[in-house]
Amino acid sequence: MPTLELLSAEALRSTVVTYRNHLKVHQAGINRLNVYPVPDGDTGTNMARTLDAVVAELDQAAAGLAPTCDAISHGSLMGARGNSGVILSQILRGLAGTLREAGAVAGAGAAGGVTVAAALRAASTAAYQAVLKPIEGTILTVVRAAADGAAATADGGGSLAAVLHAARASAREALARTPDLLPVLKDAGVVDAGGAGFVLLLDAALHVVDGEPLPEPDEGPGPSTEQLEAAAHRHAAGSDGIDGIDGIDGIDVSELRYEVMYFLDLADDRIESFKQSWGAIGDSIVVVGGDGLWNCHVHTNDIGAAIEVALDLDGRPRQIRVSDLFEEMAEEHAHREAALHGGHPPFTGHATSLPPVTCAVVAVASGDGLVELFGNLGVQGVVTGGQTLNPSTAELLAAVEAVNAEQVVVLPNNKNIIPVAEQLDALSSKRILVVPTRSMPEALAALVLYDPEADVEANAAEMTEAAASVATGEVTQAVRATSSPAGPIAEGDWIGLVRGDGIVAVGPTVTEVAIELLGQLVGPGREIVTIVTGADAIASTTESIAAWLHDQLPQVQVEIHHGGQPLYPFLFGVE
Repeated sequence: MPTLELLSAEALRSTVVTYRNHLKVHQAGINRLNVYPVPDGDTGTNMARTLDAVVAELDQAAAGLAPTCDAISHGSLMGARGNSGVILSQILRGLAGTLREAGAVAGAGAAGGVTVAAALRAASTAAYQAVLKPIEGTILTVVRAAADGAAATADGGGSLAAVLHAARASAREALARTPDLLPVLKDAGVVDAGGAGFVLLLDAALHVVDGEPLPEPDEGPGPSTEQLEAAAHRHAAGSDGIDGIDGIDGIDVSELRYEVMYFLDLADDRIESFKQSWGAIGDSIVVVGGDGLWNCHVHTNDIGAAIEVALDLDGRPRQIRVSDLFEEMAEEHAHREAALHGGHPPFTGHATSLPPVTCAVVAVASGDGLVELFGNLGVQGVVTGGQTLNPSTAELLAAVEAVNAEQVVVLPNNKNIIPVAEQLDALSSKRILVVPTRSMPEALAALVLYDPEADVEANAAEMTEAAASVATGEVTQAVRATSSPAGPIAEGDWIGLVRGDGIVAVGPTVTEVAIELLGQLVGPGREIVTIVTGADAIASTTESIAAWLHDQLPQVQVEIHHGGQPLYPFLFGVE
């Protein structure tokens, strides 16, 4: 394959697609930099999902450098996921904007080494400007180093390939130094994950431009237990002042609980005021965009204030997403992406196919069994979603508008989704009330009292009381070693969690942990145990759990339902 002297529109598209594919190969390795023991998407997945949106936009774009750059810019803005994805989107927008402008000025459809070096500089500048409190030792440092290396070679008359080689060499050196700049990275024995993800972009560019083979992913085990404990201790102490732009999604040394993201329609001249106002209530602030449309990210303890800041400036927040940074994770991001883009509608039930009722129910669920079970209990709209993978306001609103009723009860079934659901009533002409369910078993208990012909106030009151009476727990498998209040956790151990109490049981088998968890959940006065089995639940294990309940707690009635939820083989509700 001959070395390219210019980066054409076709080569730029190929670079982005190669980057997306290359990042997915390395995704697990980047995700292993996380210090938490439960399954979660994290940096690698967030960056890959952001690039999925860019590639989808490119697939619809016309040929030529300008349409290609426009697609990269718009796709990255609208598709950015998570902290790392938002910063990556600004890097891509900086690159694309410079390449487009240079092509327009020169009347050319391709860019040489000097232009690519300028584009990397613009990418670095854009990334720093997006962050309210830039921190060195992060992806910001790595991108700036790449720009410095590219500029030095371009100033000396270097070719396109030489500029990219210099950029990558400088980026790799900076990445290796990130633990020296951020002690929490050194404690965990890792480099910055966002920076590692960015270096893959330069790998992809050199593969397209110079035919260089793509590097294989690192299959190492990740940080040791001792390193994770040291990083967790520093995380809890908050001694580093990291504001969350570390590229390790999940490490934030502040005590801020919620991650809030939304698109914001706001005049450009008010965005600095918006950022400063967010700075008063949160941290890890990233705001990217322009021309009146912004993608905004913050960690905060006050979800309402994070939204009100925009309203106070006459802005319009939309597609609000809220995640609880302290809550144990439940699903992989890939599962939700497949559900959203695999041909399945975001909700079931349509006004044209269901009979009218006085009050309908819209519920959030993951798993085919839960969707069917909710339908059997009278739910008219089911929105695909789960923990850390929260549906947007737009998805919930679409389901509410589609059901055949003017009054609607919404069951969020996750603590993260409750604040988003509570925005719906102001966005619809329908009367909408939220029953603040935090789990699927709570929803099942609430639905027993649902009356489609009663009004929404009566339903919400009865269902809220029923949901509050349920104690819930869940079982999942640890993806790395760490410590917990229930004792040390090895990779592959099973862990039992109780809402509000965190990890309360640890063991080598799912049966052992499920029984220990149930022993804590089933207290005096409890009469019914509901077991919701996940996609990975084994029938013999379910039978063993049910047999233990029959032998040890014969006073309780056991109900077993197939839920089909991923990663969590057992959800328990105790009434």
